[in-house]
Amino acid sequence: MKAILTLCAFALVLGSTALYRATRPASIYGSFESAPKIEVSKLIDRPKDYMKTTVAIEGIITKQCTTMGCYFFFEAGDKILRVDLAEIAMHAPRNKNGRVARVEGRMVPYGDGFQFWASAVDFQ
Repeated sequence: MKAILTLCAFALVLGSTALYRATRPASIYGSFESAPKIEVSKLIDRPKDYMKTTVAIEGIITKQCTTMGCYFFFEAGDKILRVDLAEIAMHAPRNKNGRVARVEGRMVPYGDGFQFWASAVDFQ
């Protein structure tokens, strides 16, 4: 009897894991090109240097768009960088505040300043 209950429990756990993996939302959007990684603070300090170059950045997500998840912010000290995902993930998974994201893209003009236009993102 114990063997049957153990086998049933194991099957339930295995099935639940398979179901979760099949139904969870994607975490990678776009395609990564192995761009060189730089610090977020460098992008914020010298945005014009990275307007025509694809670079990779990584940081902790803060203040993500609550309606569609289409943008979020990275912080570097007291400075903030807006990361726009509209081209690759207009409806990105929301509620990623406090989680790490790896992003490739380039700087583009935005309002009176600049933002990072993502070509690929990996929510970790």
